[in-house]
Amino acid sequence: MPTLLPSRPVSPDPAPRRRRRLRPTLVAAGIGLALLVPAGFTVADWLPDNPLGQDVVDTSTPPLLLALDDLSEYHAATGTFQVVVERQVDTRYVPSVISGESASFLATGTADAHVDFEGLDAGRVTLSPDGTSATIALPAPRLGAVRIDPAQSRVLDRDRGLFQRVGDAIEDNPVDDSELYALAEDRLAAAATQSDLRERAETNTRDMLIGLARSLGVQQVEVTFDEPADDEG
Repeated sequence: MPTLLPSRPVSPDPAPRRRRRLRPTLVAAGIGLALLVPAGFTVADWLPDNPLGQDVVDTSTPPLLLALDDLSEYHAATGTFQVVVERQVDTRYVPSVISGESASFLATGTADAHVDFEGLDAGRVTLSPDGTSATIALPAPRLGAVRIDPAQSRVLDRDRGLFQRVGDAIEDNPVDDSELYALAEDRLAAAATQSDLRERAETNTRDMLIGLARSLGVQQVEVTFDEPADDEG
């Protein structure tokens, strides 16, 4: 009878290894990243260097033009003039002691030369790109109306005939000097036109604008004036 071999104890098989399963979320993220990386290089080719940078556009008006608009009219020079007006009214064939009048009138008045800034457009003000130099073209200075100062004006001499004196006494009319004032205004206006008042106005306006421009950061300023009209001398 055959001898039975002792049976070896059979060790149980080790537990099978558990395979790790990747989560679906991680798989999807990996696939998405793989797709986005090459796409990112493609998009970067047409994006600007600094896509989040800021662009600054300066649309402000030159400050010098605004300052000129605020001035509107600049009285650049004032002249004081004095004239003696001689006026005589005679009656034909009648002696002056009977009918007639003569007067000497000392008139003192002032006239201003001004530069008109109203309506000054950007075409007359040229500002360099860096704002350090400017060219300003202005209209010619104009002379204002003459203003007679009553406190500094008076009748130096007056001679009236008998007829005029009696008429004034009867009608109680004061002596009318309006014609003397009108003549004096014409003489004073002519004196202002022949003076250097306009040249002084140009010089004073130029100095004022240079100081104004420098206060606004404009260092070099060229100021030109139009030629005066024929009726302005």
